[in-house]
Amino acid sequence: MKNKIKIERAIHNLTQEELAQKIGVSRQTINALEANKYVPSTVLALKLSQLFGKSVNDLFELDASDV
Repeated sequence: MKNKIKIERAIHNLTQEELAQKIGVSRQTINALEANKYVPSTVLALKLSQLFGKSVNDLFELDASDV
């Protein structure tokens, strides 16, 4: 799965730590998410969607290997 979290974080001028605090996870979780090494829970994906004002589909997309 690919995501646009790093791009949205930069647009909103947030550090990984600031984003992590806003959604209640560790900075390491944000780092792993941005590196595509972590697939978020539905709740985490929805929190990110709400924070950035984007749909979950705008933030995350499946790779060909995911289908």
